Amino acid sequence: MPGLVDGIRGGHKRKRVEGSILTDLESEGRYRLHSPTDEGATQSEIALLEEQILKSRQNYNSIVTLIDYARGHERSLAKGHAAIIGLCRVFCRLMARGNLTKSSMTPENEIIIVQWLKERYEEYLSVLLDMLADSTSDEQSTVLILLLRMVKEEAAHLSLSDEVIWKTGTFPRIIRTLVNFDSGGHIRLKFVQKFVVEYDDIRFYTYANLAFISRQGVQGIVDRVIFMLGAIGDVPDNQEAIGNFYISPPSKRKHKLFSFGAHKKQAQETWMTILQLNLSKAQRKTILGLMSHRIAPWFHKVELLMDFLTDSFNVGGSTSLMALSGLFYLMKEKNLDYPQFYQKLYSLLDPYTLHSKHRSRFFRLLNTFLASTHLPAALVAAFIKRLSRLCLHCSPAGIIIVVPWVYNLLKNHPTCTFMIHREMRGREGEQRLNDEGMEDPFRIKETDPMLSNAIDSSLWEIESLQSHYHPNVATIAKIISEQFTKLSYNLEDFLDHSYGSMLDAELSKDVKKPPVIEYDIPKSIFIKHDGSSLPQDGLLMKLWEFDMSKKAGVT
Repeated sequence: MPGLVDGIRGGHKRKRVEGSILTDLESEGRYRLHSPTDEGATQSEIALLEEQILKSRQNYNSIVTLIDYARGHERSLAKGHAAIIGLCRVFCRLMARGNLTKSSMTPENEIIIVQWLKERYEEYLSVLLDMLADSTSDEQSTVLILLLRMVKEEAAHLSLSDEVIWKTGTFPRIIRTLVNFDSGGHIRLKFVQKFVVEYDDIRFYTYANLAFISRQGVQGIVDRVIFMLGAIGDVPDNQEAIGNFYISPPSKRKHKLFSFGAHKKQAQETWMTILQLNLSKAQRKTILGLMSHRIAPWFHKVELLMDFLTDSFNVGGSTSLMALSGLFYLMKEKNLDYPQFYQKLYSLLDPYTLHSKHRSRFFRLLNTFLASTHLPAALVAAFIKRLSRLCLHCSPAGIIIVVPWVYNLLKNHPTCTFMIHREMRGREGEQRLNDEGMEDPFRIKETDPMLSNAIDSSLWEIESLQSHYHPNVATIAKIISEQFTKLSYNLEDFLDHSYGSMLDAELSKDVKKPPVIEYDIPKSIFIKHDGSSLPQDGLLMKLWEFDMSKKAGVT
């Protein structure tokens, strides 16, 4: 590492910079002893080098020594930790003195010193960024605080423009480092919670930098950008919410940082950059999970989300379900018109739905979508009939959900209750029904629920379930044949059932009276009975013959 040419004299009185760099570190609990045996010596050595550097220019070469200590933090954690904090104090004071700036009147020998100090400062920043990217480093929180402290000092003492501070300087390098390394969700979350959410200027330019990085379209980086954007959450919704800045606020009151509309616009542009990328299925699901409570509520132009939600629905499966959740939110809260919503929802009712791991989420949303009492009876009947038909090929855990859901829907829509008990009118109709049977008018392959003729059908499927092999299913299916005295069923009581939970429930029951398995206890199983007084041979002996005269040998 290059050293500073000796012979340049001059000293300055040590100047105290407002605010100690240790304040944030002490509050984080990061500035503490690492090794009781050598900590005192290490701190004394670093403090001595720091004092010498600030006392005389002849000792500027000690900056190189401190940088070497910082680079070797893996070999000596205590010394590396002390070195990065000491260097932060050194460069903060050098910036405050003006030692890192030059003007047109600066002598040539001073320009050389300034240039040399800038190079060492750049080396120091590189060391910090490398430590930030080191997922095994215990000092990531400390390093993050030091880097952002340097951003504040640069803005205060180096006379840099907003463009340099936030878009080309140290701050964008911090953002790029945070999203470039894979393992580091905890430090990204800490950055968002401690700085992005707290300070309006950091939030604004974090959105701007994440939008720029996302345009590269690198798959792993996009995942981490989505994580950070989801952690940020809401943006200011009124002018009074803006005013907490990390660095000194702009002098112009018309600056975009003072406008909550500009904050919303920047956040919207960042999210739209993400939504326009070629996202994977997992990334779409992550965004759709955030749509209703983290994105759509503050979005400036919610109609821009319609294309993304429509495209997500076309993906199919659980992605379609999550997309419909977002579309319903826009219809209900933002008054957006989407006439094909219930037709798309109806198309999701297939055998896969009742066997999906997202079954519980689907019925929660379906319960919300069909809660309105102003829906047409033909539409509600189509949903009831289609799910009842699917129950014929469904697992017991799925049927346990559908039957109470059908009961609640029939209570909310009394015009559909005649589907439970439909009789043929006239003797001719009854005779024809007894002789030839009847073809169900329900059109199972119809994609439009209003044209499915479900309102002309009946719920014979639910009655069939009353003879189901599983006693719990047979019992709950009988509620349709009884009087509707119960106001409604709490759907949450049925959503988490599975084969395992139903089996555990049966095994944990207290058996008051043991069930009778055999009327006559057989005296033998594999030997035929002799004599008429003994019970008849069982099915096992009728189907197989066992020769008990041969003895099995053991090899």
